[in-house]
Amino acid sequence: MSCPCPLQPAMLMGSPSFPNAIAWSDDNLIAVAAGHLITILRPDLPNGPRGLIKVSPREPLILGFIERKDLLSGCLLPTSLYRDDKPVVRSISWSPLGMAANSGCLLAVCTSEGHVKVYRPPFCDFCAEWIEVVDITDRLHEYFKCTEFRGTWNPSLDFSEVPSIRPCRLKNASGQADSITSNDELSKKMPENQLMQLISADEYASRSAMLYSLVVSWSPLLHEASEFCPDPNTSASVSLLAVGGKSGKIYLWRFHQPDCYTIEERKAPPVVKFVGFLQAHNSWITTMSWLLFAFDSSKPQIILATGSSDGSVKVWLGDHNKLLKSSEVDQTSFFLLKEVITVNAVPVSVLSVTVHFQYPSKMLLAIGKGSGSIEIWLCDISSREFDKLGSYDAHYYVVTGLTWAFGGRYLCSCSQDNLLRGWILHERRLDEKTIFSDMPRSNDSTCPSRDAFDSCFGFAVSPGNLVVATVHCFDVDKLNRMYEARILRAAIEYFWIGGLQVDGPKSPLSCYIEELPSFPEKELTYWGANIIWSLKQYQCLDKPLVFWDIIAALLAFKDNKSKYVEHLMIKWLSLSFLGSHTNLPPEEVLSRVFSRLSDIPSRMLHLLNIICRRVMLAQLDADQITRINSKVKNMEEVCPVIEEQMTKWIEILLHSERELRERLIGFTFSAIQTSVFHLETPSQPGRWYPVGLAQMEQWIALNQEHIRDQLKFIASKVTQGKSNRSVTRRCSSVESCSYCSAPVPFESPEFGFCQSKNCISGNVKGHKLLRCAVCMEVCPSTPLWFCVCCHRFVFRLPPEPLFRMSSYCLDSDSSNRSLSQAVSSKPLCPFCGILLQRKQPDFLLSPTPV
Repeated sequence: MSCPCPLQPAMLMGSPSFPNAIAWSDDNLIAVAAGHLITILRPDLPNGPRGLIKVSPREPLILGFIERKDLLSGCLLPTSLYRDDKPVVRSISWSPLGMAANSGCLLAVCTSEGHVKVYRPPFCDFCAEWIEVVDITDRLHEYFKCTEFRGTWNPSLDFSEVPSIRPCRLKNASGQADSITSNDELSKKMPENQLMQLISADEYASRSAMLYSLVVSWSPLLHEASEFCPDPNTSASVSLLAVGGKSGKIYLWRFHQPDCYTIEERKAPPVVKFVGFLQAHNSWITTMSWLLFAFDSSKPQIILATGSSDGSVKVWLGDHNKLLKSSEVDQTSFFLLKEVITVNAVPVSVLSVTVHFQYPSKMLLAIGKGSGSIEIWLCDISSREFDKLGSYDAHYYVVTGLTWAFGGRYLCSCSQDNLLRGWILHERRLDEKTIFSDMPRSNDSTCPSRDAFDSCFGFAVSPGNLVVATVHCFDVDKLNRMYEARILRAAIEYFWIGGLQVDGPKSPLSCYIEELPSFPEKELTYWGANIIWSLKQYQCLDKPLVFWDIIAALLAFKDNKSKYVEHLMIKWLSLSFLGSHTNLPPEEVLSRVFSRLSDIPSRMLHLLNIICRRVMLAQLDADQITRINSKVKNMEEVCPVIEEQMTKWIEILLHSERELRERLIGFTFSAIQTSVFHLETPSQPGRWYPVGLAQMEQWIALNQEHIRDQLKFIASKVTQGKSNRSVTRRCSSVESCSYCSAPVPFESPEFGFCQSKNCISGNVKGHKLLRCAVCMEVCPSTPLWFCVCCHRFVFRLPPEPLFRMSSYCLDSDSSNRSLSQAVSSKPLCPFCGILLQRKQPDFLLSPTPV
């Protein structure tokens, strides 16, 4: 297997110690648990800006008081002897996209002290260290304090107001923490009203196990079956954070998506609630994995697979409605589908689940064990049938990483023995596939040799499934003692897997091969099939548009000056936009796509725009395309380097973006007409309301020859109805410069120039002002949302229905239904569909979907 270009390793200053030490987020960030640090970085900039989370020792929570003689009892001996004052990160997990206040991802962290915290990115703090938003263990301790550690569920308690409690361990004269302090010692240091009654050693050990966490895992987004949430004050989507501990219980925390997003507010705490627990096992919870089945949109099903140190593995079916809404989540909220592995002597180290690529109601379950073996199970959720596909002696030591790719057709495994293995699923068996062969390396001489790697602690797959990342520890004895051994502890390695044959002996796609002698023809066929498969996955509206790996691969092939990429994209257009795999000439395919833009879903237009900007027109920057957009009739004057073959892609891009703008304007004007939308009502958080009507009218006037008659008709009706005072107030076309207060006429939807008195007489224009990509109003001076793909700015978020339009359709019934439930979307670009963010300096970490 070859790859389009080498991916440079990233060096780390800490060593991972536990399985699944690396995780890839939905917004294209990689987090690695390395010692007492969590390093967060971008895969395209391994030596660029990074985010950090530092784990520091903390004072233990008070659990009760025991007699001094009980300190040496068997159940408390490990606690009494505990002297580790340097905790490390034990488990990490990314939330789904949209859970942070800026619509990014939250990161849950579990330490070797058994403590769990949740962090958000420093999107408005301009620092490298991530921000703590909630301490899960502290809140759980407060709850148990209220219930006197009975371990029973009491949903009526509100423990958010419980005051913090002093720790039960004190530091001695040398600064070292004593594990447990007896009652007679603490009685001299604590007020009488804070004293607690004595408890037994067994009870203390039980309380310690209840609070000691081992693993964290976020669920996928759970939301109402309806397309939109009718109540704007209630978040329609939640994600559950599962925290597994020594007691065998899994504690469930419900995090709500924010009702509205911000890039300015520093103190925007998440809405989180402890909703109950599941007694999953009788021993330590060592690994968990969630999976959402959406093959029946009216009845989505959520699956939780759990593994334990006693060797057992269980598969649970969650009650979707209870997990989403109920204030009490208990044993009745989960149904045990199957205990696929009963209690045995080999602990379970890792799990990985995915939906079967051919059967949307079946789950593939991969189980990694401490013995180095792997088991594969096929689970039919609808019929509740479980089949064991096989057991494989894959590694010599504990399996530390498992991850599925390409919809379950490919499995990666790694181990503490430093072996990386790849497996292709054929029917009911796994066949080993060489995961890497002759992998190109970076020319950076500072990268240590791969021979210095000692062990491997996890796998992570990119959002597009074309790249896998793994983290290795270094063998210090094999490093240069002068400088490498002092600062290097581990490294992240990236590997392309897009050239793998994962569709069996015959690929369903035959790609056009030309002028690429360094790549065998069959490998290019595999690359083409896998890239098109990846692009097809993004047709699902719930999958965030993160294209980094797809675009990187296409650009690398394009650098070979071959027509391979263009032919591949034409093939994708033919399959996805024309509905069939035809052998039409490229010009005919582009012509047909151009004529059918109004019938194409908005999501597909977003895909097309990203491919045009970042791949086919990669030679042009966003500013050049913007200038071309303003002067379509004379492209050569704007950018003289335009090649003839680029002209057709520029034309498709501009018309696709105009189609999306027409949909947004049509939706806005329809909101004025419908009776269900009340402009007099003040805007509520999370609600969308029409703005920028005057600018939209002027845009229509400037583009009369291009826009549809249907939009002209709706605009004329709105103009005739301006007797409504609220509409007139919203339609004010008077805009002024934020620098000199001069009027700003509407000339372009992208930017405007003020008519300053000092500039009118001369040839120099006034101040250049940005316009919002959504409402086309002049942007204020406050921080703005920024699109890293098209480089547009936004301060009014677009409505959610815009991104779900299947075509240009503004009939009254569908418009009224959408408008009555219109909410502001996540901060997504109306032209690219990718997540917007606050523009930050180059020395700070920011995600890059493209």
